[in-house]
Order: sequence, then C-alpha cells, then structure tokens
Amino acid sequence: MKVENRSIDFIPEGERYGQARSLFFVWFGANANITTVAAGVLPISLGLNLFWSALSILLGSMIGALFMASHSAQGPKLGIPQMIQSRAQFGVYGAIVPLLFVMLIYLGFFVSNTLLAAQAVASASPIGNGGNIVVLGAVCFLVALFGYQLIHRLQKLLTLASLGVFGIATWLALSLPVPAGQWSLEGFSLPTFLASVSIAVTWQLSYAPYVADYSRYLPTETPTHQVFWYSYLGTVIGGSWMMLLGAVLAKAMAGFGDNVGLNLVGLLGGSTVLMFAFVLYGQIAINVFNLYGAFMSTVTVIEPFTALKVTAWVRAGLLLVIAAAATGLCTLAQDDFIAFFLNFIFFMSYFLIPWTAINLVDYYVVRKGVYRIEDIFRPSGIYGRVNGVAIGVFLVTIVLEVPFMNTSMYAGPIATHLQGVDLAWAVGLIFPALTYYWLMGRRKALAGACA
Repeated sequence: MKVENRSIDFIPEGERYGQARSLFFVWFGANANITTVAAGVLPISLGLNLFWSALSILLGSMIGALFMASHSAQGPKLGIPQMIQSRAQFGVYGAIVPLLFVMLIYLGFFVSNTLLAAQAVASASPIGNGGNIVVLGAVCFLVALFGYQLIHRLQKLLTLASLGVFGIATWLALSLPVPAGQWSLEGFSLPTFLASVSIAVTWQLSYAPYVADYSRYLPTETPTHQVFWYSYLGTVIGGSWMMLLGAVLAKAMAGFGDNVGLNLVGLLGGSTVLMFAFVLYGQIAINVFNLYGAFMSTVTVIEPFTALKVTAWVRAGLLLVIAAAATGLCTLAQDDFIAFFLNFIFFMSYFLIPWTAINLVDYYVVRKGVYRIEDIFRPSGIYGRVNGVAIGVFLVTIVLEVPFMNTSMYAGPIATHLQGVDLAWAVGLIFPALTYYWLMGRRKALAGACA
C-alpha cells in the first residue's frame, strides 16, 4: 500500500472509486471507542437519571448528525477536503480564522483519546504511562501517513470487531443492577437535559470539519442521498450505542468514569491481551482522524503563502511535527478527566456551530452546490483573499454566544437568569445562518445593480 499522494488538492474523476456504503463503516467505527463511551458518562455526571440521559443522547445524536451528514454529502460533488472548501465562504486567507479553532479541536480530541487509552493499559504495560503515550502517537502517525485508503480499511475492520465486543459488553451491562428509579420520568431538569442534548449534538458536529475528507474520493455521480444516509446512520447508531453503554455503566459500576477503558475491559472478563488490543485499536483509529484532519488543516493554512508541493517526505515531516506536538500536549492534561472533557465539549460547540451554519447555508442555499474549484486555490479568484461578511458573522456570533454560555468555568448572565439553560448553541446556529444569508444576498444584489 502506497502513501496517499493527495492532500488538499482536487481529486480527479479518474482517481475516484468506492461506494457510499463504505461511509457507514467509517463513521460507525469512528464512534466505536472508549472516548465515545466516556462521553456517555457526562449526562450522568450532570445529574440525569438513565431515562433522561438516554433520551438526551438519542435526541442530540439525531439532531447533530443532520449537520454532520450534510457536510459529508459535499465530498463527492466537490472532491476536496472539508476545511479548504471553507475558503469559498471565508476567502483563501480568511479561512485561516476558523481553521485555527478547528486545530484546537483536533488537538483536544487527540489528547482526550490518548489519555484514555494510556490510562486503560497502564496496569498491563511495562513501559509506563509516558511510554504508552509515545507509542500510541507513533502508531497514529504511521496510519495517518498512508492516509485515506488505509483509514477506510481499518474502520471497516473496527466496525465488524465492535459489533461483537460491544454487543457482549451491552448484554453484560444491562444485566447489572442499577439504583431504583433510573428508568422513570422523575428527576427531570430542563437546564441539565438541554446541556446533555448539546453534548450529543456537539459530539456529532465535531466530525463536521473533516467529514467530507472521507467522501471526497467517491465518484462525482454518487447519489447525494446515499452519502448523507450512510454517514448519518453510521454515526448515529455508533455514537448513540456507545454513549448509552457509558451511561448505563456509569450507574451500574462505581467509579466507572475514573478509568473507562480499564473498567470496560474488566466487565468483559479481565485483563486479556485481546481486550486491551481492541481498546487500543479503537483509540488509535479515532486519533488517526484527528492527525489526518490536522495535517489537512496545516497544509490549507500554509498553501496560500507558498508553492508547497506535498510529496511523501513533506507529508511525513508535517505529520511528524503535528504528532509530536499533540503527544507532548498529553502531558499537560488535567487529572480530572471527566471535568476536563465536559468543558472541552462545550468549548467546541461555541466555535463549531457558527462555522457549520455558515458553511451549510452557503453550500445548500446561497450557491446551491455550485463552486469554481480552481478559484478555491487562487487568492485572486472569485472568492477573494478575505470575505469580511463570513469572518464578521463568525466572530460576532461567538461574542453573542457568551452571555448564553453555561459551563463549570463560566456562566453567562442570560444563562444564569434562565436558571442555567445554555442557549448558546441556538444563538450559534440561528444568528449566523440568517445573517450570512441576508448579507450575502444583499452583496449579490448590489453587485448586480452595479454591473
């Protein structure tokens, strides 16, 4: 298998291959890991019982995946990675603004995934926690180096293995006793329920900045509805299942959230080599997405300023630097992982939702999927160097979200007045969608009047 020779460039029709159904395996496998299981612990940590946790997970997953799958559907039509397509909204240079936030998301998830994996195998590994982190980073680097084709193959294998392993884990989890009243309608709290819904929504949206990267090699004539539904079903089924498993185990096993991986292995029969290998496989598979996406974003940032030709050696060099930096950050993470993870999820949503609103409105409403791909790579093209409308709307939205935010680190005045209800996600979705549409329409009308 060769190292992938494409990076952010357009995929010609002669190099397109595959079928939309492969996306089900990609996105089911992306969720089949202990990080997603750990995300299911979060609604319980907020104080919800199992009934309301399960409902919030299902509702949030189904809502968030609508946006995620809508991004995925762009891949075959445009043939370019997701974030470089943002140049059509923000401008060739202007797209660097949302890219900087997306890079933080990649790094944050890399740290979360690596810490959970290292924590899970700490008792069985002879090389210590630091050594485990370095080895995990090295393996992720190698898989990301080979790229698209190897990632698809590994995700299919992971999906098939997960059906068996997590099927058994679910059966065992449901056989465990849980405290009384966990499946009742009692104990409902609107602020907590909405916070839990937003966690699941944001979880699905976290794939949005790179989801089209894994559909861009599909032939152009691939039906859009197939790309959408295979992506949607893969991520909703995989994500909801893992989160629900985490929620049940958080109630059934004391201290489950303290070491999700090790406790899951214990549930499945103890410290067997195969179980630890499966846990590591899942964490490596999802972390490869973060390295691959970070690489794409780095090239997207650098490319406008230099005639960068991404050879195999350049690819390896950039990936090595990114992997080393991300691995180094793992040593700076907080000891209280669940608290760190919860704040990170909320932090992501405040930046991801405005970007996704602008991107989807531009693609489906303003331009109706019609783009000049060559101009996405040219600062002098029709999309320009900077689109002040998109950048202004994006930054203003983040400012407008602040009073509506509610996290353990900060609660805005409006969220406090609403007894803790966090409506920042609604502001981050509705305001940029309507404002960007109106301003771009006004710009088009003015351009037509001056022509």
